[in-house]
Amino acid sequence: MSTSPSLTNPSPTNLSLTHRVRSRRGLIRRLAAAASALGLAAGLATATAGIAQANVPNKWGFALVSKPAVAGVPDLSHQAGSWPSPLHVHTTPGITGRVLVLFPRLASKNGVVHVTAISPPAGPAAVWCQAQKWAPSGLNEIVAVRCYKVGGVPIFAPFTVLYTTSSKAPFPAGSAYGYVHFQPAAGVVGTFNSAGDTNTVTPGTTGEWLVRLNGLGPSTGGGNIQVTAVDQAGPAKCEIGGWGSGTAGGQRILVRCFNGGTTPLKTGWTLSYQLGRAIYGARPKEFAYTFNVHPTTPGPYVPVPAPINWNSQAAVNTVQNGGGFSLVHFPRVGLFANTVLVTPFKIGAGFCNLLSVWATASGAAGVTVRDVVCYDAAGARVKAFSLITYASSH
Repeated sequence: MSTSPSLTNPSPTNLSLTHRVRSRRGLIRRLAAAASALGLAAGLATATAGIAQANVPNKWGFALVSKPAVAGVPDLSHQAGSWPSPLHVHTTPGITGRVLVLFPRLASKNGVVHVTAISPPAGPAAVWCQAQKWAPSGLNEIVAVRCYKVGGVPIFAPFTVLYTTSSKAPFPAGSAYGYVHFQPAAGVVGTFNSAGDTNTVTPGTTGEWLVRLNGLGPSTGGGNIQVTAVDQAGPAKCEIGGWGSGTAGGQRILVRCFNGGTTPLKTGWTLSYQLGRAIYGARPKEFAYTFNVHPTTPGPYVPVPAPINWNSQAAVNTVQNGGGFSLVHFPRVGLFANTVLVTPFKIGAGFCNLLSVWATASGAAGVTVRDVVCYDAAGARVKAFSLITYASSH
């Protein structure tokens, strides 16, 4: 069993997603006190999910940008979306590290973006990517992504990127989906909650926010979370610093963000929660997610409890760790087009990325992510907790 300063011997009985052992109540008390001291309680950023009936998601798209410094159409086997055939994603590089991603016919509001870096073939390995901004342009949605290496130095690096937007729809029992787009100057600027309840954000000390996704998920916990920094001014990294479930359902999540070094940063971010749904809100035939809760255990091992280790084909996902690398296997879900996203958990000012593009095969072989790698702020590999999600297009 792995141990950490804040999480001791995680197991099905004491790993109830935020490792609620003290952390959830302590976190809420700490953030509430901080909010009160700063006079933030009255300015709680709160948003209510829309009430218009619609399918979930309304619009969505993802892409793998493997050649970020070259304009063109990304790999067709790793891009898909709700646009009509034969349209495709297009990319346009800008200043160093910056790429504009055009999602055709996805122009909309209230959406969220998630990005995960992939280590460039020629190095350096320790890179991360963030969203800068996104907005409609005619019928299309344009997403600006920028990538950095250690020290906050811009660099062109491959990445996966996802855009999705949803409005209210009835969800079957046992599944849930929600997201938040937060900006410090404006509060919650994008939100969705599949239970028709509210999502709220309470700012705490600099670089910390407590997110409440009310009504989403069971009180026993489960699902997966992805978070992405959103900042136009400079480098930013975000992580999940804590996660717990309320007694009446709902998720309580701590988001923590940093600049290119180790300084807590007041920045924008997006957060998405999935339970029995793909990360873009739909329920395609083949998708999966898991949580590497034992990063120091060689394995292969099966993450538990079961609700954090979902596979739509009822197969069992496994994680194998070694030397700071984590190989994730999602059996029986190898279907093109597909995408993978990764988020660090309790890593501090570090970050996680993909070492290479995942392998996709039919049958039991499924999808192999080789590897998820996490780093400290100086770029050294660390054995860190991480959340990994995979989704196919149908």
